[in-house]
Amino acid sequence: MSSSSSSYSNPPCAACKFLRRKCLPSCIFAPYFPPEEPIKFTTVHKVFGASNVSKLLNEIQPHQREDAVNSLAYEAEARLKDPVYGCVGAISLLQRQVIRLQKELDATNADLMRYTNYEQVNNYNNMVNHQEERSNFQYAKSRILVPGYYNYSSSAAVWNSGINSGDHNSNNIATDNCDGGR
Repeated sequence: MSSSSSSYSNPPCAACKFLRRKCLPSCIFAPYFPPEEPIKFTTVHKVFGASNVSKLLNEIQPHQREDAVNSLAYEAEARLKDPVYGCVGAISLLQRQVIRLQKELDATNADLMRYTNYEQVNNYNNMVNHQEERSNFQYAKSRILVPGYYNYSSSAAVWNSGINSGDHNSNNIATDNCDGGR
């Protein structure tokens, strides 16, 4: 009597409960279909059958059984949702999504490249314009007429040589420019 009371202390696994049989300690389903997950076994049983699942689990290595049961459960759920394609339909849908997202990503990368190239060209043009403005400013600055002096390079050389040699006095320098002879 004590052995029968100990066997009832553990609840039967979801498979044995569904199949209405006694759950033995050597039950192949017990580790993978716990009593708190009855729907998992129900869907697997509807699609594959308890006998086929039992055979499959007995044929594979113990360390691979949990992955096999999870795969069977996923496939069974997919088959119930889509009887024709099953998980292949879900995979196909995900692949189309990946392709669409990859095209979106490529378009976004192309836009980004156009934007960065545009910015680089603008930055280069701004730099060139700034350099041209500085160059023009330097040129204009060198061409400003200073009262009392000629600002032409050919006359400046002659004029400078005249000052250095003493040929021109300060009165002549003042009358040579266009300030009315002051």
